[in-house]
Amino acid sequence: MEILNFVKMQGIGNDFVMVDALAEPTNFADLGELASFVCDRRRGAGGDGLILIERGDVAPFRMRMFNPDGSESEMCGNGLRCFGRLIKDRGYVQAEQTTVETGAGVLELQFLSDGLIRINMGKARLTRGEIGILGEPSSTFQESKIPEGYLGTAVSMGNPHVVIFVDDVSKVDLSAIGPTLEIDPQFINRTNVHFVQIVDRTHLIQRTWERGAGITLACGTGACACGVAAFITGRADRTVDIKLPGGPLRIEYLEDGSVFMTGPATVVFEGTFDNLRRRSTLN
Repeated sequence: MEILNFVKMQGIGNDFVMVDALAEPTNFADLGELASFVCDRRRGAGGDGLILIERGDVAPFRMRMFNPDGSESEMCGNGLRCFGRLIKDRGYVQAEQTTVETGAGVLELQFLSDGLIRINMGKARLTRGEIGILGEPSSTFQESKIPEGYLGTAVSMGNPHVVIFVDDVSKVDLSAIGPTLEIDPQFINRTNVHFVQIVDRTHLIQRTWERGAGITLACGTGACACGVAAFITGRADRTVDIKLPGGPLRIEYLEDGSVFMTGPATVVFEGTFDNLRRRSTLN
């Protein structure tokens, strides 16, 4: 297959190259290499990740997401909303809700009347063993020491996050600090890094360094982790509106530990890569 049809989508500035493998199955041997190529902002379409729409085994659909560095991510909240918008727009879903397999488990999407998508992101994981942090597996990682003199609170939403509360997120040199914290040895599978400013108990401001992608305008699973971290450290209520560089998300942290995320997803453009194999070593 030398031609690859795709849809460029974005969820509050977190942008993705979407490939509908239901309509046109992909047969690339190295999807990580494909992701690095198509996500390149000079040679490719540009994006924070490559997302494949596939048929699921235990749910109607399955989402696979690859970072620009070629690594496969367990989950991506903004990407999952884009996934939901596309399968709804293409008529694969007639109902107002559906389920999707991800690396973080089977998640439920709700299509709201105002065009927003609300996702049950599953339960937040709070122990070191669940998150992937060195130390006693049953212990938590809250306000714990991390490099650069910060205190971090870790949460997993199927992928690892460390949340750092600061007085002013605009003063953080994210491009310098993010890479250091992402690969800190205590995080077994690396980690996403978020700096959060508390405006009041229902409003937060977030900036993100994503594992495998770098600085992004938004991170959905990260926003979930930030909402959870703000609540468990006593800084915020269970429902918060989070302002990210790309736009707002609403996060709800229920008493049973479940986390819901609500936000938009839109199509940017559609396109085709032709003679793709001639442009790289993909085979």
